[in-house]
Amino acid sequence: MSTRRYAILEAPSALGLAADGVEELPARLLELGLADRLRARRAGRLAVPPKDAIPDPETLTLNAKAIAAWSPRLADAFTAVLDAGEFPVVLGGDCTILLGPMLALRRRGRYGLFFIDGHADFFQPEAEPNSEGASMDLAFVTGYGPALLTDLEGRRPLVRPEDAVAFAFRDHEDQADFGSQPLPRELRAYDLYAVRRLGIDNAARAAVQHLTRAELDGFFIHLDADCLDDAIMPAVDFRVPGGLSWDELGAALRIILASGKAVGIEVTIYNPHLDEDGSAGRGLADVLAETLGSAAPA
Repeated sequence: MSTRRYAILEAPSALGLAADGVEELPARLLELGLADRLRARRAGRLAVPPKDAIPDPETLTLNAKAIAAWSPRLADAFTAVLDAGEFPVVLGGDCTILLGPMLALRRRGRYGLFFIDGHADFFQPEAEPNSEGASMDLAFVTGYGPALLTDLEGRRPLVRPEDAVAFAFRDHEDQADFGSQPLPRELRAYDLYAVRRLGIDNAARAAVQHLTRAELDGFFIHLDADCLDDAIMPAVDFRVPGGLSWDELGAALRIILASGKAVGIEVTIYNPHLDEDGSAGRGLADVLAETLGSAAPA
């Protein structure tokens, strides 16, 4: 099997959150040797616009205009990595960095999204209690929400709902308490309970099968560290009990990559400021290095 070299893009944006800290994710994982372990090229670090503490009055979303302006720049950097024949590893940042890679892929064709996250991230601005885009990113990329953030370059939706899979989310109580809109019926959903019922291998294979349909050109992987069990990944801003084990995440990533249809991955939400003994960061670097290996299948 032919392979693709990894290239790491640093996207240290916290524009989708009120709090800071996740912008230190790239530096921490690189400090732990992730680039060397993946034999990855360092493809650059994007400068991020300053944050505004007051939500945009039109979209009711923090830093909406900054996110809309910055995401195409991330898309351009992502495109450059793809054009070099490499596999982008985007280190965030909060979950709104998703708009950049999905815009890049939307420019190229029809791509899917494997969305591994402890939260469904499908809030509408009117219901999100902190006006944070990081709770709305899956909605934005599938075309739900204000045009400023859903219709980048007139390409709404960046991914069709039927071409996305939400995997291992477990925030049902928060969704109900704050009134999040439901996931569309056509969006394939395997919450944590379904993953456990099916088993991690069967659930991941079913999701991959959905995203390797002939009409898709490939798919992108979104990985939010809060998909992991709170006991091993406490270094996230919005904690929910339970979650995947290191072994379960590793098993899912191996199956996803073995498909040969993944075209890139992003890592979000790990906050080094909340990692008191450093174990969460070390575990995250280890599982990425062990599952991604030194090159991606082509």
